[in-house]
Amino acid sequence: MRFARFVHPGGVSFGVVEGDSSSGLTVAEIDSIPFNEVRFTGQRWALPDVRLLAPIFSSKVIGIGRNYADHAAEMGNEVPKEPLIFIKPSTSVIGPNDAIRIPAVTEHVEEEAELAVVIGASGARRVDRAGAEKAIFGYTCGNDVTARDLQRKDPQWTRAKGFDSFCPIGPWIVTGLDVSDIEVRCEVGRDPENLEVRQIGRTKDMVFDIPSLISYVSHVMTLLPGDIILTGTPAGVSRITPGDTVSVSIQGIGELRNPVVSLD
Repeated sequence: MRFARFVHPGGVSFGVVEGDSSSGLTVAEIDSIPFNEVRFTGQRWALPDVRLLAPIFSSKVIGIGRNYADHAAEMGNEVPKEPLIFIKPSTSVIGPNDAIRIPAVTEHVEEEAELAVVIGASGARRVDRAGAEKAIFGYTCGNDVTARDLQRKDPQWTRAKGFDSFCPIGPWIVTGLDVSDIEVRCEVGRDPENLEVRQIGRTKDMVFDIPSLISYVSHVMTLLPGDIILTGTPAGVSRITPGDTVSVSIQGIGELRNPVVSLD
């Protein structure tokens, strides 16, 4: 299933995205959060008639650094011997088509296309690999926007990765997807109809696989329902500036697009 959170004429709801691009997508409203038993209200809208939001509420977003060897190399770093984790605040999360807002304090911001894992209703606390797999609700597209100059300047990464709008997520959550070997792609450009490919990678090339990441993080902090783990980015990260459009596409999930603007 594809679960979305969206604004419609009657308010804000969760729903199931139905159909395909050839026949046209619709979103069917459900009466609760996606973790509960799915019960449809009978209300449906064509997808273009609603506004998609970030598909889930998260208490925190956990990032994984240097989880693709080619990205570690392009940044001049070695592959870590254990997962390198950091936190992006929940206030950094935005949804599809929301603007990435670049503050004046940074002169060099980059995109990082990533597969995002959404933790399910059971959460995860000190779980093994089997428990980690059971904790997965689904997957979505993520963009770990990073002020690279501040990342190099600061002794830790909170400021560089924590600005409001620096964590686009969406367009929806896909459940039951085999993500062992799928493509992660990022395109950027000034013309939304003719974007340039910046990143192409495959999840099979992760240094640490998803169950390993969930288990590792859960031994550091309790993962709550809706929490997100960004699983790392492949090589090709590049500068984004106001006027750009950033597109993150993940095979089997969909496309997450966000314009880039100046905060000031």
